[in-house]
Amino acid sequence: MKMRTFWAAAAAAVGSCVVSIAILGVPGAESGGGTLKVYNWGEYIDEDVITQFEDETGISVVYDVFETNEEMYPVVEAGGVKYDVVCPSDYMIQRMIDNNMLAELDYDNIPNAKQIGDDYWNMSKDFDPKNQYAVPYCWGTVGILYNKQMLEQLGVPKPTSWANLWDPKLSDEILMQNSIRDAFMIALKQKGYSLNTSNPEELAEARDMLIQQKPLVQAYVIDQVRDKMINGEAAEGVIYSGEMLYIQEQIEELGLDYDLEYVVPEEGTTLWIDCWVVPKNAENKEAAEKWINFLCRPDIAKKNFDYITYSTPNTGAYELSDEELQNNEALFPDMDSPAMKNSEILRYLGDDTDNIYNEMWKEVKAQ
Repeated sequence: MKMRTFWAAAAAAVGSCVVSIAILGVPGAESGGGTLKVYNWGEYIDEDVITQFEDETGISVVYDVFETNEEMYPVVEAGGVKYDVVCPSDYMIQRMIDNNMLAELDYDNIPNAKQIGDDYWNMSKDFDPKNQYAVPYCWGTVGILYNKQMLEQLGVPKPTSWANLWDPKLSDEILMQNSIRDAFMIALKQKGYSLNTSNPEELAEARDMLIQQKPLVQAYVIDQVRDKMINGEAAEGVIYSGEMLYIQEQIEELGLDYDLEYVVPEEGTTLWIDCWVVPKNAENKEAAEKWINFLCRPDIAKKNFDYITYSTPNTGAYELSDEELQNNEALFPDMDSPAMKNSEILRYLGDDTDNIYNEMWKEVKAQ
């Protein structure tokens, strides 16, 4: 997702406001095409793709956006607007399946789903065990972005472990994600625990580690990591892999005299994947499946990949990309590497465990 912000510190106050950015119609569209109501992250599709879909199908698209999974969920649950197709993340899809909110997909209507690579179908089985409800759209990892030259000046080795973020030489040089699950993931994986643990003792250990680290942290941020690192304001930052294409382009465009590199630490990280799903109360499931099939078409998936810059699970789109992109390890890491084998999909842990995380995060921030 663009600038993933699940369980950010301010998420508790998030309302359920729906932002409608476009109501797109096709003059003279085929009769019977109907209307498709889409609910997606902001800036998570090339707008030309929407127009092309309308032109090719005669279906008019009403397109609304949300900022977090936590904002999206109650809107879909309430059903005030009956969305036909929605793009949630892994753990929220799990929650929607558990609460019987999703319709099973008819893959006879989505033949282009075969373009999705086996790795990503297998990844999705973590929250959709039989691949009945969700078609992968974008995916990525959480890792450390580091300034190679600044680390050399500070006498800090390039990071291979999350433990690097506790190096006292990095005092005031670390940018952490202002996101509960991301922050706890780093401490939990360093201790060898699952990032999906609900064990209070393990969570307490992670909390204590984050409190210990806090004097080294310059800031807890979300969107600002990318720009602060490009501006040379910190030596290391926790970031999402999908930001790397933009960062690399900016370094070249600005002619910067330092290198920013990305690594997934050896202990593993969060693997995330966003998918298209159809709510049970959808009024135009047929159009929703046409939409999903259209977005799985290699040329369309490639167009979206170029716009979004987050990794595509579409093998056809990958093959249409140039060799430099295909070999970009930040976007397409070796899935058999130790770091990736140690990585996990984020799971929804239930309200009780969420409350434990929230209280412990308050303790970290209060220090």
